[in-house]
This record gives sequence, structure tokens and C-alpha cells, in this order.
Amino acid sequence: MSCCHGSLQIEKRTLLVVLFLNAGLFVMLGIGGLAADSSALIANALDNASDALVYLVSFLAIGRAMIWKQRAARLSGVLLLIFAVVVLIDAGRRWWFGAEPIGLTMMALAVIAAVVNLICLLLIQRQHSEDVNMRAAETFSFNDFASNGGILVAGGLVMWLDQAWPDLVVGVLVAAIAVKGGVDILRDAAHPEPAERDAT
Repeated sequence: MSCCHGSLQIEKRTLLVVLFLNAGLFVMLGIGGLAADSSALIANALDNASDALVYLVSFLAIGRAMIWKQRAARLSGVLLLIFAVVVLIDAGRRWWFGAEPIGLTMMALAVIAAVVNLICLLLIQRQHSEDVNMRAAETFSFNDFASNGGILVAGGLVMWLDQAWPDLVVGVLVAAIAVKGGVDILRDAAHPEPAERDAT
């Protein structure tokens, strides 16, 4: 029993750490995205904001009944899908009205965010948890890390081509990754592992 309690405490601490890291990324990428007029950075900032909220819900779900965990995971998936719609609307607005993203700022912030998201991913993977919310957290961190790579490439293309379309393309790709992650999390929540069902 003490072993399980200790494991839950470690999971809680891990979620708190990644929660604060994602909240920090939201602020940094949000301010940077507005300053750089970058759809991709703003998309990543909104992604991190939704992640931080979901980590908070997941933190509260740890140690609770399976139905609570499933509801928390469903909320995670739905928030990702909502985030994707918001990003697509923003990308469409920027395509219609025009944008002038700053490639160097995009690249610098993408590198910083990639390091932070890699730390989050490694912290979560170290837990080897089968909990549905911990798996959702791992999905978030992997998606964010992949998105950072896309922003890095887009920033380089913006500088090289002196055009805004790479930024818009990556913004849309970030939304697409969010859709896939949201669907995967909802599917995972609908079909929990046998060990999790037995624990209820």
C-alpha cells in the first residue's frame, strides 16, 4: 500500500512540475508569438495553455476512481480538439489579412520550448505509468516537442524565403497534431487498460 502511495505521490509531483513548465511556456510563446506575428508560435502557446489546464485536471484525478480519471482524460481530448479549431481559425485569419512573422524569433523560441518539452516528456516517461491521464500527458509532451521542430523549420524558411506561408503551414500542422492527439486520448479513455478497470 505504501509503495502505491509513494508512486501516486511521484506522479503528482511530476504532473505539478510539467504543469508549471507548460504555464511558463504559454506565457513565453504567447508574448513571443504576438511580438513575432507568428501563427505557429501562438498555436504552440495555446497548446501549452490547454496542456497546463489538463495537467491540473489530471493532477486532481490521481488516486481517484476510474470514472473520474476517464472524465478527466475525455476533457483532455476535447480541449485539444477545441484548441485545434481555434488555431485553424487564427491561421485562416492571418492568411486572409496577411502576416509578417519574424523567423529568427520563431527559431529561438522553438529551441527553448523544445528543450522544456523534452524535459517534460522524459519526466513523464520515467514513471512507466499505465494511468490514462499520465498517458495523455505523455501524448501532450510528445506532440509539443514535435511541434517545436516544425516551428524551427518554419522559422528558417521564413527567413530564407522572406514569406509568411511556412509559418501558416506549421500553425495548421500543429492543429492537425492536436486533432490526432485529442482523438487518441478520447479513444484511450473509452477503452482503459484491464489493470485500470480492475483497480476500480
